[in-house]
Amino acid sequence: MSAPASLFAIGPRMVGEEAIDLTLQSLRAYWDRHEHVAVAWSGGKDSTATLTLIVHLIESGELPRPTRLWVFYADTRQELPPIQVSAEAIIAKLRTRDWITVEVVRAPLDKRFMVYMLGRGVPPPNNNTLRWCTRQIKVDPMADALERALAAVPGSALMITGVREGESAVRDGRITMSCSRDGAECGQGWYQQVLPNAKGIRGRLATLAPILHWRVCTVWDWLKIFAPQPEFGGWDTAVLADAYGGDDAVEVNARTGCIACPLASEDVALRTIVAMPAWAYLAPLLELRPIYRSLRLMKNRLRKAEPERLKDGSLSASGQRAGPIKLDVRLAALEQVIAIQARVNVAAEALGRPSLDILDADEEARIRELTAARTWPQRWDGSEPSGDTWLDRKHGDGSVEPILFRDLVGA
Repeated sequence: MSAPASLFAIGPRMVGEEAIDLTLQSLRAYWDRHEHVAVAWSGGKDSTATLTLIVHLIESGELPRPTRLWVFYADTRQELPPIQVSAEAIIAKLRTRDWITVEVVRAPLDKRFMVYMLGRGVPPPNNNTLRWCTRQIKVDPMADALERALAAVPGSALMITGVREGESAVRDGRITMSCSRDGAECGQGWYQQVLPNAKGIRGRLATLAPILHWRVCTVWDWLKIFAPQPEFGGWDTAVLADAYGGDDAVEVNARTGCIACPLASEDVALRTIVAMPAWAYLAPLLELRPIYRSLRLMKNRLRKAEPERLKDGSLSASGQRAGPIKLDVRLAALEQVIAIQARVNVAAEALGRPSLDILDADEEARIRELTAARTWPQRWDGSEPSGDTWLDRKHGDGSVEPILFRDLVGA
């Protein structure tokens, strides 16, 4: 049975009828191949659309109800407040269903964004040389949670994701290439079955992206128009779509989920949110991005005095590389983050709006503990010179030229 077309029509506009029908076909094609079904949920627009649609399809009889539906929510502790508010409301609603198990997945304390950066001194992530955040605070914790869940039950699991490739699934080279290996199928959604002899849980796990073909307007229509209606589940998703800018949103801010994301070229998502009267009190969060940028400056970091020697005896190609954030700089940044959060929460309390929690008491205490213990990343001990000190550049003729480190390698 196809999804009833009348349910997805608004006047002359047919909203996602074909897209939802293809999603249902995809789910039906793979639903019964595995003993267990799980949803990887980030709280963002695509995975939220996927999750709420699947629950609706199950409850409307379009999909068989599994004995247990696992929902793994990746709580990065850095989500944009409207996204977090929406996620918390959805979690509460999911937990009223006795056949759904929700697990909130967080990174271990020492691996969380603020603790890793301000406690251990690892500079904020960047797209060129040090993109550590996504895997550390989202991907790895999710994989660990799934491994624990699968260890307790027999059989294999189908992990459903909200991966979406805009207007056409076949235009993405990564997906196209992956379809030729690991038992992947791209005719209906994007299904990947890892080889049975793979190590660990990977031999018992397949993934399916059933909304791969959805256009962004279909996502908005589902979140803003259909999902909030009682007959589709009455989900609190309209606030999520509005946070992205709804129909006026572009993919750049639709992909930005973390507050003041250091990897984004512009802080479009946060600016979109604070421009809304209901969320204007979050404006102090715009001050975070300059703080993160300053933590990458050479004057705020250490660097190696000499090129490191590798195991084979050769010298490292990275030479006198830039390194961790200085202790005093970390503590100063900590105080700035605390002050920003406090200002937001004072305003939130006065307005009766949701509060902010990107740095809790445990995380603050751990940061202070690590800095007091003079904690550094591996292969650093704090004795290294400052990144903005003068050093010698040796030329082939034996001459030495004093030069600032930032001029040698760039900031």
